[in-house]
Amino acid sequence: MKLNQFKFKIPDEQIAQYPTRYREDARMLVLHRKTGDIEHRYVRDLAEYFDEGDVMVFNDTKVFPARLHAQKEKTLANIEVFLLRELNHELRYWDVLVDPARKIRIGNKLFLDEDLTIVGEVIDNTTSRGRTVRFLTDYDNSIFVSKLYAMGEMPLPKYIHRPLREEDVAKYEQEFPDCPVAEMDEERYQSIFAKHIGAVAVPASCLHFSKQLLKRLEINGVNQQFLTSHVGLGNFKAIEVDDLSKHKEDSEQFFISQGLVDAVDAAHAGEKRVCAVGTEVMRAMEHVAGTTGQLKEFSGWTNKFIFPPYDFTVANTFFVNLYGSQSSQLLMVAAFGGYENVMAAYKVAINEGYRFGDYGDAMLIID
Repeated sequence: MKLNQFKFKIPDEQIAQYPTRYREDARMLVLHRKTGDIEHRYVRDLAEYFDEGDVMVFNDTKVFPARLHAQKEKTLANIEVFLLRELNHELRYWDVLVDPARKIRIGNKLFLDEDLTIVGEVIDNTTSRGRTVRFLTDYDNSIFVSKLYAMGEMPLPKYIHRPLREEDVAKYEQEFPDCPVAEMDEERYQSIFAKHIGAVAVPASCLHFSKQLLKRLEINGVNQQFLTSHVGLGNFKAIEVDDLSKHKEDSEQFFISQGLVDAVDAAHAGEKRVCAVGTEVMRAMEHVAGTTGQLKEFSGWTNKFIFPPYDFTVANTFFVNLYGSQSSQLLMVAAFGGYENVMAAYKVAINEGYRFGDYGDAMLIID
């Protein structure tokens, strides 16, 4: 298939700038992939679709405040520094993105605060916007990372660009009295079960789950399992080739436990549902299982790129957000739900006013 077959237009007003007041208040489009039938529900109704012995697999990665603001030495030009991953803890080497990249060369120093308690020194180039930075500081290594994170912001995607007028903030805080706008993203751009820090973007499908919803799933006998897949920026890079077979996906680190393997094996044996919550979960399990369908304990990296046609071997149910035009996530969803079904469902979602993006609405794909 070609990339241009996945192109569509999302109205600006349907790109979610804020989360719903409560996590499970998002709308949920239910797609029955065998028939193409569609239901319009809410995420709070999710437990109605799962029974005793079904397995739901979540991603327990934790987003860290990866977006920093710095000034270049001498010129004091404003530079955005986006942390990607720590390369060497002892030497304080990090992979980062810088913007604007054209201003940053090897040897440049970046001042992260007025007191110069942490200074970034560029020591290598990686990609067009990528750099390797060595952080210079008097802090002990044991507290350096916590200080670095304290300087950062939650890495909201660029399409979230909220108005900052006082009347807009007042309107928001009237609707969400328990969550001031200044504190909202620290709480809501993170799943309630986030545990292992390492993601620079949120596994958005996991944002919809509240303690109450998880409890209802538990009461129904749903086995809740977790893997860790550290979401990287590669999952959100634009695909630049129309021939999908030539696209190269960036690698992401993930971990699968034996407990998850045993739960999935039991569900398969009992012909129960195995639901992947989010594209990162689906990709991690498919990377390990491959064509055999046999999951196993694993620790490593994947650059697996899934697009139609593709035979899935682990999950038979998929809970996801609504994704952007020509995105790698959309291609995976179309591979699972069927190209015609998913594209028709997206057209319905747009016509019905569903919200797209990390803070947007959800889709459940079942047989």
